[in-house]
Amino acid sequence: MELHQLRYFCAVAYNGNFTRAAKAENVAQPSLSQQILKLEAELGAKLFDRFPRSVRLTQFGRTFLFRAEAILRQVGEARTEIEELAGAEKGRVVIGAIPTIAPYFLPPVLTGFTRQHPTIAVSVMEETTPILLERLHDGRIDLALLVLPVLGEELICEDLFREPFFIVVPPKHHLASRKMIDLQEIRTDPFLLLKEGHCFRENVIMTCRESKLEPNLVFESGQFSTILAMVSAGMGVSVVPAMAVANRQRCKFIRIRDQRASRRVGLAQLKHHFATVAHRALVEHLRHSARERCMYRSSRTSQIPLVSARCTDQKATQ
Repeated sequence: MELHQLRYFCAVAYNGNFTRAAKAENVAQPSLSQQILKLEAELGAKLFDRFPRSVRLTQFGRTFLFRAEAILRQVGEARTEIEELAGAEKGRVVIGAIPTIAPYFLPPVLTGFTRQHPTIAVSVMEETTPILLERLHDGRIDLALLVLPVLGEELICEDLFREPFFIVVPPKHHLASRKMIDLQEIRTDPFLLLKEGHCFRENVIMTCRESKLEPNLVFESGQFSTILAMVSAGMGVSVVPAMAVANRQRCKFIRIRDQRASRRVGLAQLKHHFATVAHRALVEHLRHSARERCMYRSSRTSQIPLVSARCTDQKATQ
């Protein structure tokens, strides 16, 4: 059994298709297929059920996937440990982030990190929280940037900052001139919200329940940009986190008076995951960036804040 066979097997399992797996591994499909057949022959078990345009793991395949991922992860960690002993600050870190954080928080943060650490490559995987936690456990990402709390005894979770929510209304709305309002003041307005699968949707629904508000939901989308465009067109009102607040001529952003209308943005990592120099450098940079945003917010209290004042570097296992 060869390591490249394990890589090919995992690639086929992840992609559900030999063609896509071969492309991901940068190898010819006939060669990949042949290696999978050799692996099945050596194991004496069929790993995939093959269909015209896809494949599906058999019971044997599902069991073997867990072992193959563990072997590849251990080999990768052994390699990085050797590199660390050599004393070189280099390597690759994969960070996962939810869609309501990734495009707003990460671009300036990673630009600064790359400038300071040019020999470290950073990859970003943007997915919803359940998928990120799955990727974290199977070793495809090193850390996850998401909304806390998340549960799991095997996780180490750390708050970066608390971010307030804003109500967004069209410019001619009767509340548009206000600087702060209660959620109850929009109880009769048509409400626009992210679709199911996004944790921010659950954050908003919970906030509404705490304010005894039943939103008049009329539109759902998977993107804040679409929701803001609909609000600017006069279709209704919505709630967005501070980092999604933008200078849009046809949108007015109003702070919610209730301080509970906020979310905890933080990091999740596996307790037993080997943290390389590159990994540790990125985590420290994220902490530093969060502290800077907190201070920046304090200097802009008369304008739209980016994050709230409640910031912490303390680790807390969820």
